[in-house]
Amino acid sequence: MSPELPPVVVTLAEIARIAGVGRAAVSNWRRRYDNFPSPVGGTDTSPQFSLPQVEEWLRRENKLKAALNPLDRLWPEYESLGNREATGLLVAQVGLWQSGVKTGRPTAGPPLDQRQRHLLERTLELAKQDEEHKIFDLLMERWLRAHVRQVTTTPVQLAELMAQAAAIKHPGPVRTVLDPACGVGTLLVAAGRRWGADHAAGLRFLGQDIDTVLVELAKARLAVGGFTERDLSNVSLAAGDTLRADAHPGVQADVILSNPPSNERDWGHAELATDPRWVYGQPPRTEPELAWVQHAAAALAPGGVAVLVLPPAVAARRAGRRIRAGLLRSGVLRTVIALPPGAAPPYGVGLHLWILCADGAPGRGGADGAELTFVDTTHAAPPASADKGGIDWPAVTAQITEVLSGTGAQGSISVPVVDLLDDQVDLTPARRVPRTRAATIVDLRRLWTRFDAHMRELRDAANALSALVPVNDDETVSLISVGELERAGALEIRPGQGLPESLVRRGERQEDGARVLTGAPLSGQAQLWLPATAVATGEQDGSLTVTASQDVIVSVLARAFDVWVDTDAPSVLGPQLVALRANPAVLDPWFLSGCLCAPANVHRAGTHASTTSRIDIRRLHVPRLSLEEQRRYGEIHRKITVFARELTDMRSVGGELSRALGDLLAAGQLPRA
Repeated sequence: MSPELPPVVVTLAEIARIAGVGRAAVSNWRRRYDNFPSPVGGTDTSPQFSLPQVEEWLRRENKLKAALNPLDRLWPEYESLGNREATGLLVAQVGLWQSGVKTGRPTAGPPLDQRQRHLLERTLELAKQDEEHKIFDLLMERWLRAHVRQVTTTPVQLAELMAQAAAIKHPGPVRTVLDPACGVGTLLVAAGRRWGADHAAGLRFLGQDIDTVLVELAKARLAVGGFTERDLSNVSLAAGDTLRADAHPGVQADVILSNPPSNERDWGHAELATDPRWVYGQPPRTEPELAWVQHAAAALAPGGVAVLVLPPAVAARRAGRRIRAGLLRSGVLRTVIALPPGAAPPYGVGLHLWILCADGAPGRGGADGAELTFVDTTHAAPPASADKGGIDWPAVTAQITEVLSGTGAQGSISVPVVDLLDDQVDLTPARRVPRTRAATIVDLRRLWTRFDAHMRELRDAANALSALVPVNDDETVSLISVGELERAGALEIRPGQGLPESLVRRGERQEDGARVLTGAPLSGQAQLWLPATAVATGEQDGSLTVTASQDVIVSVLARAFDVWVDTDAPSVLGPQLVALRANPAVLDPWFLSGCLCAPANVHRAGTHASTTSRIDIRRLHVPRLSLEEQRRYGEIHRKITVFARELTDMRSVGGELSRALGDLLAAGQLPRA
């Protein structure tokens, strides 16, 4: 007989996922239906509900948009286990059992209790027909998403690129692969795919991580990734602090792939002061990344190759210049590659790849001819935002592999080591790699055409605005709040809502798609959009907030407050945005937009207690004016908007022009006067 399980609770977001709707739709159900289940826990802002009661209500009211996904039914039970460790270890067990590497109990952590065993059995029953191990992949994806602030993972595309780079620099047989900071094993899995044919030859995979749960998940990923139980006998993954207590002392690895932790101050600086790994100098306390670099260099076999992901500051910080100089003099550091921002967490930073080669590795000249190769991929790839979807991985991979294999030189330069050994020892690729090409006459004329167009628009707007003269009138204009306008029916307030992540697309928008806005418009962000069918369905069931022409959009976060008229409707608004739909018979949208963004108005409506403070939009005020006067003021605001936009665009184009002319000047390609 199955054991009786404690009650399982779900949040509003989980109910929305089970029902296949947006969270706002669930909130609407709570308000509209008196028989909606009452909360059984949580708080007023984040209530929790009984899962069996919710399921019964959804079926009774016919609110399920599709057949109930069994995984959506099971995941709340995983979360209800109570802590990150228990949930992660159980997810790892699912992967090991599903792949045939069965164990009577976890290799780490306490034995499974009755509830966990029952949940594991139900999951494995569900996974019997899952030959592609999608159940484990989905469970792990949700676990990582739930703990994204605690766990940093290496994107699969970057892991594949690193393995490919190592294979180019180490063309010979590989016997040992090491990741001293393996996390959930993404790099080891990529290595397994790259050198998988060598399993039978006794290829060893070694890894270590300070987080026991991540080590167990890494074991499960290797098992799911095609490693048989016999193959796993050559896999050694250990939990522990690699720098303080290396689980693989004396190892000689042919390939090291690692994305070590960064910016950690408590990495063992004092107790490791005399460590023999510090061949190039003891790393300063503020340079933990150089400790990992030297650890990797010490663990390389003759001819071995290491590829490490490092923050860009490691290439230039003054405290690490002596160690960088030592790595250059010894010939260990061969290549520094600058990746575009968005390649890996933190996504707003352009990370570096350092490639180390131990003595005996091919491709190195004598001491007199020693060189360091710099590669800057930011020139070959489109600019990326802090969103993962902005990287053109095929272009980045092609550029790096061509440079490493010697078949191309785009965005790269090889600099003699002696030229780098100055007071700074700055190894930043952007300061060494020249631009890929100078501007052509076509480029210049296109830029001048754009500049002239913006100049004309700016001049027209400036002429209209410069003719305006302030009116010295002592008469006080009465004000009316947005809340009062709403109650009077002059406008509707439509808050943005949570977005269906599985449906949101990134990149170039299709013609019938609607753009998705998640905050104040910022240049350089990867474009988000939703297909027309999803927009129509979401607007119909109330799960999406979709704008119409001339709606006023307000970004309500105090630190990013902004107001603008949506001239590119329809747009789908995220939770930090609000749409104001004005009644055109009584309220002009451009007048409304211009008044709402006034600094004094914002100060009155916002608390400004922290960066997460929100503007109370109903407390914003606008003057009481006739519709005719509103339209006149609205037209002025429209011209101010055009003036600001053209000024920004002209500054951008002017910057491109000045850089292009500067490059031509430096290359001696401008005609003499």
